[in-house]
Amino acid sequence: MHIGQTDNFTIPPLALLCARCLIASAAVLLSACSGGGNSSTPTPTPTPMPAPIIPWVDAAPLQLERQEVAVAALGQNIYVIGGFMGASILASMEVYDSANDSWSYAAPLPTPIHHAAAAVVDDQLYVIGGWNNLFGEPLADLWLYNPATDQWQAKTPMPQPRGSPAAAVIDNKIYVAGGWPLSRSQDFAVYDPQTDSWQTLADLPSPRNHLGAAAVNGQFYAVGGRESLGAGQGNRDAIEMYDPGIGQWSVLADMPQPRGGLAVVAYKHYVLAFGGEGNASRPEGTFVNVDAYNTESDSWQALADMPLGVHGIGAALLNGRVHIPGGGPLEGGSTTDRHQVYDPASEL
Repeated sequence: MHIGQTDNFTIPPLALLCARCLIASAAVLLSACSGGGNSSTPTPTPTPMPAPIIPWVDAAPLQLERQEVAVAALGQNIYVIGGFMGASILASMEVYDSANDSWSYAAPLPTPIHHAAAAVVDDQLYVIGGWNNLFGEPLADLWLYNPATDQWQAKTPMPQPRGSPAAAVIDNKIYVAGGWPLSRSQDFAVYDPQTDSWQTLADLPSPRNHLGAAAVNGQFYAVGGRESLGAGQGNRDAIEMYDPGIGQWSVLADMPQPRGGLAVVAYKHYVLAFGGEGNASRPEGTFVNVDAYNTESDSWQALADMPLGVHGIGAALLNGRVHIPGGGPLEGGSTTDRHQVYDPASEL
């Protein structure tokens, strides 16, 4: 058989020509679609996807395991002050160099202290209250640390001694809320570094110790805590806000779960709450929960869990990241040297 002929049927010449044109056109189209031929249309380059932001990472561990520490950011460093390990009360202070991911020791506290609060004003570090014994009489002490001279100085003590209070800074003044003993657990006072003096303010509405505090837009937030001194007992879910402009407290939306021994830090218009103890749903007794309170909407939002649930912690924001060094991974007196770092920009 020849092209154009099938047994007793002959394809007309014009029809044969049209068929050949269609075959040729299909070949060109197929070549173009498969990237062959001389097509001038470039193959588009895929747009790379941005790398995901990991909420949690580990930084260099502490040199010494400890919990019930005071934590603050000053300059490009994180300061971890006092605490305890087992039955040993610590006076040592470790300084984290964020540029080199390394720790060193600075001058120790004049006395060993645990369950203290820390605050920074004008590049000076203040350490407030706590205990220098195993839960006997708490301290009213106020210590000032100057990083330029690596020296400590005693300042005017609080009006009343308090262990496990919480502190935050507004307009270069240090506000200190709550603490133990129970008779002082509603105490609220402000310290003015310019005059080295204290002023007693309106009582904290909910009595509590082992609470956290943060300042957002010139307002003081007291978060969580517990009424009892016992580990994980009498946890509170309260968050209350003090407005220095009018000298009054406001009761806000409760936390998603009651917890004491937590860490709290301000980020943008949020108050972030980390960890804590008194969690009956976990054998460790600690919380891995991280929650953000939105001060603009009076609402809470759950964030990525901590890799290791801890209590007896402090938190400090440095270069947009929250540092949480040390703490207790088990309810009670356990300790760790782990240094957990959270990036809130990954979720907020």
